[in-house]
Amino acid sequence: MNRPGTAVRRALADGLARLVQKAPGAARIDPDIAFAEIPGRTQELTIPTRHGELRATAYLPDGGSAGHGVYVNLHGGGFVLRHPEQDDPLCRYLAAEAGVTVLNVDYVPAPQSRFPGPVEQAYDLTVWAASPERPWHGSRLAVGGQSAGGALAAGAARLALEQGADHIALQVLLYPPLDLTVPARSKAAEGKETFLVRMGPVFDTVYCPDVARRADRLISPAAATDTADLTGIAPAVVVTAEKDILREEGVRYAERLAGAGALVEHLDLPGVGHGFNILNAPRDVVLAAYEGIARHTTRALS
Repeated sequence: MNRPGTAVRRALADGLARLVQKAPGAARIDPDIAFAEIPGRTQELTIPTRHGELRATAYLPDGGSAGHGVYVNLHGGGFVLRHPEQDDPLCRYLAAEAGVTVLNVDYVPAPQSRFPGPVEQAYDLTVWAASPERPWHGSRLAVGGQSAGGALAAGAARLALEQGADHIALQVLLYPPLDLTVPARSKAAEGKETFLVRMGPVFDTVYCPDVARRADRLISPAAATDTADLTGIAPAVVVTAEKDILREEGVRYAERLAGAGALVEHLDLPGVGHGFNILNAPRDVVLAAYEGIARHTTRALS
């Protein structure tokens, strides 16, 4: 039974989350890293999951989807915010440079869908996208995301491993939260950003109110509590940022994937923080990350 104080904190966190969800759209991305010179040809889709139909924007490569692979993209936002449009530059870049159809999905976040709901949505999306009925080449599939979206991509890959599914050829994890067993405030350190130190407790409470359940392998695969063998999990590209309080758990998970023979590359970017590619990092830093992701996507899905 929850103690009264716990229930109050949960209600306050839920109320704040719903209030933030009503705020205007995502912050404007600096034109220098918006890659506006790359045109985007899109179409709107609805995708069925066990948690209902989800809206998605499909970014099409030159020549259309036929014969090309597919990349399922999951946006960030602390498992709470709902701004898939902030991933538009990355989606356009991957469609053009990796030659894949990119599905930018508007999944249902918390508190409307708490853990494990978003992870199950992410996995269901990959199963749907991998079907031979789709216009793209479903057997060539990657799943990736930024921040919370990266955690969901990792969860989808873990579910695929556990269920013996081999439809995911690549997972791309950009600065993901991978250890919710450690409170956000405990991750604060000199030289690190403070935004997630302040907002982390709200995000974690809304997404997974049961503190004990935060040790689940689908939410904290970088925690000491998860010691399962990951041999056979989808190959991964992991991106971490020096000033991000989530860097250390990203490094730990990259090392764990390497031990399982599943790490394709770990890009550890100096001088930038969480959300660097959305929050106006230098173009050369963002471009280096995008080039690396596109390169590995092309190799995995060719």
